[in-house]
Amino acid sequence: MSSPESPTRPETEAAARRLDWWHRSHPTFAALTGFFAGMLFVTAVPGGFVSVLRLMLPYEDAERLFPLVAIGLVVPIAMLARRKTRRFGIFMAIGMVLTALVVLGVASLVLYFMVRQDA
Repeated sequence: MSSPESPTRPETEAAARRLDWWHRSHPTFAALTGFFAGMLFVTAVPGGFVSVLRLMLPYEDAERLFPLVAIGLVVPIAMLARRKTRRFGIFMAIGMVLTALVVLGVASLVLYFMVRQDA
């Protein structure tokens, strides 16, 4: 007994094909989503991790446990290892590296100019 509202199998497959086109055929889908996922991963994961630690633990314990955020690197490494997610993982790693370089570069320039102004 099927209800009149439930779609038949061909209608469901057609809807899935209509919604899934950008996953399969768009050439920049993996590149864009991987790059921005890497940017988000570098900025949000450490911040979120330290926020949760700080809410749950005293400051000294949170500071001691912060290096455990490196466990999060298992996710992009696992993506690079599997063939199906390798392209996404490569672009995620590129986004992570470039974001880290930009943050470190800007921080070093700001520090340099602050020290130079003081002298």
